[in-house]
Amino acid sequence: MTVKKLAVSRVYSASGFSLENILRLLMLVSALALAGCGFHLRGQVAMPFNTVYIKTETPGTPFINSLRRKLEINNVVIAESAGEADVILDIVNESSSKQVLSLGADGRVNEFRLGFHVSLRAYDLKQHEWLAAEELVQVRDLSFDDTQILAKEAEEVQLQKSMRNEMVQQIERRLGYAKPRPQ
Repeated sequence: MTVKKLAVSRVYSASGFSLENILRLLMLVSALALAGCGFHLRGQVAMPFNTVYIKTETPGTPFINSLRRKLEINNVVIAESAGEADVILDIVNESSSKQVLSLGADGRVNEFRLGFHVSLRAYDLKQHEWLAAEELVQVRDLSFDDTQILAKEAEEVQLQKSMRNEMVQQIERRLGYAKPRPQ
């Protein structure tokens, strides 16, 4: 043990507090502060149904695969047919968009606007609506520099993935609060 460490440990020992106890106290205060502000880890969402059939024209897309995984994590069984499901989640449309947002003085693109759109509705076999037909949209702006094409392409892919994941979480929350509405 060095002289500095020995001197520090003697100061804490003489005052009745050890460095270990101070660290424990700091960890406890940090945990209480996080709990007090409402922070909690994202867990499972209690779904009001046990089985779901995902009706879509594009069953193998990364979005649909992520949605399936998220529902399975929440203990929802993905049915093979609509007749086996409590709820039918109809993904009417899923699309991505990329628009030029701004041009520089030299006529080159400075920014793009990326979009991810999903049209959906949910209903049961008795045709009671669980989620009314609606379009959900995620939008991100991407600055562009043609001297960094590879980096900007990677950033675009990352933004598209982020939009898909946020869309899955948004649908998960909506399904968690959904209830059948009689006609």
